[in-house]
Amino acid sequence: MNVFWFIPTHGDSRYLGTQQGARAANYDYFRQIAIAADTLGYEGVLLPTGRSCEDAWVVASSLIPATQRLKFLVAIRPGLSSPGLSARMASTFDRLSNGRLLINVVTGGDPNELAGDGVFESHDTRYEITDEFLSIWRGLLETSHDNGSFDFDGKHLKSQGGKVLYPPVQKHPPLWFGGSSPAAHEIAAKHIDTYLTWGEPPADVEKKLSDIRKRAAAEGREIKFGIRLHVIVRETEQEAWADADKLISKLDDETIGRAQAQFAKMDSEGQRRMAALHGGNRDKLEVYPHLWAGVGLVRGGAGTALVGNPQQVAGLMKQYAELGIETFILSGYPHLEESYRFAELVFPLLPRAQREQAKGPLSGPFGEVIGTSVLPKAASQS
Repeated sequence: MNVFWFIPTHGDSRYLGTQQGARAANYDYFRQIAIAADTLGYEGVLLPTGRSCEDAWVVASSLIPATQRLKFLVAIRPGLSSPGLSARMASTFDRLSNGRLLINVVTGGDPNELAGDGVFESHDTRYEITDEFLSIWRGLLETSHDNGSFDFDGKHLKSQGGKVLYPPVQKHPPLWFGGSSPAAHEIAAKHIDTYLTWGEPPADVEKKLSDIRKRAAAEGREIKFGIRLHVIVRETEQEAWADADKLISKLDDETIGRAQAQFAKMDSEGQRRMAALHGGNRDKLEVYPHLWAGVGLVRGGAGTALVGNPQQVAGLMKQYAELGIETFILSGYPHLEESYRFAELVFPLLPRAQREQAKGPLSGPFGEVIGTSVLPKAASQS
């Protein structure tokens, strides 16, 4: 399993839907989380995109020197920027980070937000643009290694003699993508290296993955899979469920109603599926054993969380892994503390390759020394 964490560039808090317990979205906090993820052994971090967030490219670029091995999953937005500009940005980031860039392709599913950015095309037209955008983007980066140029003449986009003069470290940074509509599945089958699903019950995830596998096979391709989830893991199941309830304890019905009304205006099939899991109601939030939809009452996008003790959380992750999920992109509130909690409680239970320490394995006592001279007991002895 590969496990990623999340940089909350749209804000962080101990409670959803309120300023109580909230934290400022600033560089120092983002840096703390990135360093924690890097040193704890997370493979990478996802940075969200959209008008509710600080810009993902600027934030991720600022975190390159603060980290050593951490990969950055950063969005490109077909329709908002040109494929040539996006290719040059990707190549520069990949070079400066020594090959630590992953690309999250985000077509967008909120017509109101897109209109504010000057994009007025319909849902399926946006995916047509994404198809052409990725053809140009990949072509520019792949030909850059031979100092070549790339031409493309599409319905929506064109490239005449396009070039990227400074090639990326990777042939091209791997493309990641999520989308639940047929148009999105076609894009995944044709272009994407790793398909991301939001955290639906395993049977629903299995259907999506099966459809994409079939479409990819028709294109002569194979695709990897990942899943985006929140997590609330505690030493006991009772503590985990109590903290899940606490996370939404400050929410009132008016706030939930406003959020759900906003989501209903979107033309995102994935968002529709997230909303259908709970219907805006608090009374049936456990949609599958240890899969909780409470986050989606007010948060757009990924709205489900793994909830339970370490064995229960790891067990559900292994269920998803059996379907073909290789990468888990996780987050928790607040993100700094929860990055430590998940790593300490769940990492030992997962089949993960141990990352090489940058300066060799750590040695010496772990935990606080007792009475100035007594070492704490090892975990296996306590």
